[in-house]
Formats: sequence, C-alpha cells, structure tokens
Amino acid sequence: MKDLSKARATLLEVGEESVTQRIDNFLLRRLKGVPKSHVYRVLRSGEVRVNSGRVKPDYRLRAGDRVRVPPVRLASPAARPAPRPLDLPIVYEDAALLVIDKPSGVAVHGGSGVSFGVIESLRAERPDAKSLELAHRLDRDTSGLLIIAKKRSALVELHRMLRDGEVEKIYEAVVKGRWTGGKRELKDSLHKYVTAKGERRVSVHEDGKSAITKVKPLQVGETVSRLELRLMTGRTHQIRVHLAHAGHPVLGDDKYGDFELNRALARQGVKRLFLHARRLEFKHPIDGKAMKFESPLPDDMRVFCGSNFDKLVA
Repeated sequence: MKDLSKARATLLEVGEESVTQRIDNFLLRRLKGVPKSHVYRVLRSGEVRVNSGRVKPDYRLRAGDRVRVPPVRLASPAARPAPRPLDLPIVYEDAALLVIDKPSGVAVHGGSGVSFGVIESLRAERPDAKSLELAHRLDRDTSGLLIIAKKRSALVELHRMLRDGEVEKIYEAVVKGRWTGGKRELKDSLHKYVTAKGERRVSVHEDGKSAITKVKPLQVGETVSRLELRLMTGRTHQIRVHLAHAGHPVLGDDKYGDFELNRALARQGVKRLFLHARRLEFKHPIDGKAMKFESPLPDDMRVFCGSNFDKLVA
C-alpha cells in the first residue's frame, strides 16, 4: 500500500494484503486513536471515497482500489499505553495460521475501555509480520481456542468457512440449575443493541437473527450442570444469551447471569465466566488438510467440576 498524494487528504492504493477487507475495518486499523464513531461519520458523510465514489461501511476492497482518507485528528501516541507481550500459549502455528489458547480475562482486541488485546500484542511482538488478523472472536472472559490468520488468503477462506458452517466449534460451560431434557437445540433468534451507557448487549427477539446452539449435558447436579455446546451459528454472546433465556445462565456471567449467585460464587473464589472454547475442527484454509485442536478445561473450571461440583453456597 503506498501513499499517492501529499495533499491534506491521503490517497491510498489497496494492495493484496487488504483485498476483501471491509472499508470500515480498513479505516479503523489505519486510523489508530480515532474514535470509531468518527470513522463511521466520515464514511456516512462521503468524505471517504473509493475510486472517487461514495461507499457504504460494508464495501469490500479490491486490489487497485484508490481510497481517499480525509484528514483526521489522531490521539497523541502517549494517550494509550503500548501493547505489551502477553506470552500466550501457542497450540499450533504454520505460515498461514496461528492457534492460541486464550486465558480468561484477556480481550481479543482493544476497545470498550481496553487499551489492547491479543491481536495488538501479537502485532507488537511480531513487527515484521505482513498480516495478523483475528479469524473469529471470543468474549474477554471466555477462555480457549482462538484462530489468527497470518495471510490474507487464509483469512478470507476462514471467514467463508465460518459463514458456511464448515468450522466446528465446541464449548464447555458450567451453568446454574439442573439441566433437563437431555440433548436439545436452542433456537431463539437474537437481537443486538446498545445500552444507554454505550454497552453492547444481545437479547432474544423474534425479529432478531437466527441462532442455533446444540446442547449436550456432561455432568448434571441439583444446583449446577456442566454442558457441551456446539455453535451452529456465530452470533454475538450467543451461548450466554441462549442459556440465560433457557433459565440456565453461565456461572460468573456479569451481563446475563444470576448476579446474586455470582456474588456467592465469588466468596468461594469463582471470579470468572465459566465458559471455555474447548475444540476446533476445520480444513486448513490453504491446503485443505484436516485440522483438530483441543484445549483442556482451565484449572479453576476443572477443580470446580470435581470436588466442588454441586456444592454452591446459597
């Protein structure tokens, strides 16, 4: 990507590393320190142009596109702390992919009060990497397997596979209550919205997007149950909202959970969301080879599901 102009507006030519990327994501990555709301405002106003024409935020870039970026005020580099190494456990790596085992409490990217996350840390650790992009996301408090693409071609194919249901994602969760009904599917449609405080939330709504979570009980007690969850769609907060709506919120969920129960659990030392991305299965996006990765339950979940299982403090 090269700078084609010395004028107040910057003219950029799209290279291979940005092909098929959405224009909004392209701008958000380039305009570090600019509020997201401002980026969308200059898009809506037409100040951003692609090949001299207006585009919507979901426009996908093509090789050779010429993008006009208007002058914007960037935050001072000192306003944000520099990303620091997170020393993340690497499960697998090759020339196209990186699979890590993300701990609970680590965001996948900066934003919403978080200065940096997994992707910013990896880019800081690997300054010579041409491309490092999240193939999918995990909530900050969800632990487990996360895929990062090291090539644009791998990212594009992984996104297609995720859309088409060709990536199997298996989670484990510990939830409130005795699970009944054995194996079943949760099919409530989900709607995303933003609260008055600017926080992202999801609710069950008949006009929302379709969402399917397959549930298999692994360990059932009178007060808590451990479940295996297979995501058939990839909606924001899907597992957490589906389970809460079914009357079985995930333990430690600070958005959709049982807050009184969470306080009781905290007194026992349970201070995280008990949701873990345990298994990934997919074909390699470049050579088609079958890939399968497993992440064992983190120690705190494993211990809870052993000696402490079904012994909650009322």
